[in-house]
Amino acid sequence: MKRSRLARDRAPFVGGAWPAGRFGSNRWLSAGLLGLVLLGGAAGLAADAAPAKASSSRIQPWAANPRYWQYKGQPVLLLGGSKDDNLFQIPDLKEHLEAMRAAGGNYIRNTMSDRNDKGFEVYPFKRLANGKYDLNQWNDEYWKRFAAMLGWTAERGIVVQIEVWDRFDYSTKHWEPHPYNPKNNINYSYAQSGFQEHYPDHPGRNKQPFFFTTPRQRHNTVVLHYQQRFVEKMLSYSLRHDHVLYCMDNETSAEEAWGAFWAGFIRERARQAGCAVCVTEMWDAWDLKADEHKRTFDHPERYDFCDVSQNNQKKGQEHWDNFQWVRQRVASRPRPLNTTKTYGADGGRFGNHRDGLERFWRHVIGGAASARFHRPDSGLGLSAPAVAAIRAARKLETLVKLWDVEPANRLLSDRADNEAHLAAKPGRAYALYFTDGGSVGLDLRNAPGRFEARWIDIATGASGSRAQLQGGRIVRIDAPARGHWVAAIVPETRAADPPGR
Repeated sequence: MKRSRLARDRAPFVGGAWPAGRFGSNRWLSAGLLGLVLLGGAAGLAADAAPAKASSSRIQPWAANPRYWQYKGQPVLLLGGSKDDNLFQIPDLKEHLEAMRAAGGNYIRNTMSDRNDKGFEVYPFKRLANGKYDLNQWNDEYWKRFAAMLGWTAERGIVVQIEVWDRFDYSTKHWEPHPYNPKNNINYSYAQSGFQEHYPDHPGRNKQPFFFTTPRQRHNTVVLHYQQRFVEKMLSYSLRHDHVLYCMDNETSAEEAWGAFWAGFIRERARQAGCAVCVTEMWDAWDLKADEHKRTFDHPERYDFCDVSQNNQKKGQEHWDNFQWVRQRVASRPRPLNTTKTYGADGGRFGNHRDGLERFWRHVIGGAASARFHRPDSGLGLSAPAVAAIRAARKLETLVKLWDVEPANRLLSDRADNEAHLAAKPGRAYALYFTDGGSVGLDLRNAPGRFEARWIDIATGASGSRAQLQGGRIVRIDAPARGHWVAAIVPETRAADPPGR
């Protein structure tokens, strides 16, 4: 019996790198049929539906400390830096992933974005001979690229944080050629869709009806049908993998109902497929204390983790303090706090190289579950300074596991604002970061015995000097020189040489 075109379009990609039957055809047939039934309706968990259980190998909050992730049953700190946002589209992806892994990176951001201004990106829909798109047919090249990215990252142990919608794709110059623009497709008109031909305003003003389609908004079933179809196609690939996180949007200004709908939609499709996934939303406000961020912070039943990347618009002590405010806000139900976009690079709009490195390290020391350098020129990407910083963090990790310590600036004295930042498990391990050299007092009065400070040069990622410290008192700690430095301070018996990279 021939399958309908819609059923064929939903079928998971098989071939190339994916051996037949590898993922269990019965499970996927069942999930696909349920998806067909629910395609035109609203998403939401059935009242009597049992939640799916997370496999121990799947990326999920670590049971022993849910502020951090576990992957394949082990706690993991996610670090990365990459040169583009929608990595699955870049032509040299495999080489870029190899370079990232060599630096110690294990985390990428991947927007499902499709713009035509770089010369190599493609749209997910088939383009017809008349130049228009058919939203009922797929562009196989787009989905092959996506499948390849998922496979290559899985092979290298690199966690993928997907952003499903990027608001910049649907406004200003990017809207003009986009397949969802009625003039570019054969599926609906401006009158039927409610769209206009042009959206010249910055997408932060949230004037685009594309982001008002869900049932508790304008319930635009004409467009929502194709949006759901796209997300289900994406999930037909990504739900096979256990190394994928889901963020609904890139720095959105949309209504709360928009992200809530898609979080429920993805969670339900995952449940139908017999797996559990972790979802979040990324809001636009630069101030983490803004009300829109509370839509994530205060709803652990909806969002399994929080992405606080917009904190990286802030600098210095304020940047640290705001992140610590969030940690306290979610303390009753701690969850991973991810920072998938660390801004700051010379020539960029959001600060310089120093700002980028400081922000990355304040989050690493401050208790973030992930830290990734944003793409150039808004961030350091996978440039030499970013590679050195990631290597330095991995070297620190050989001596101090960040999930075993807590932010502890209270133990520092004679400290100027933003001079130094500390994470500690008092008496057991301390990680002390200097933003540009300096000298502080470290309170070891309740930690008797001898300690060793092992310095790591963040500018190179190389080990530096060592110093012996006597506990039981306040100890003066001097950075070896100006610049970015981090010290692992541990009891002498634990100060084994970390492996080189």
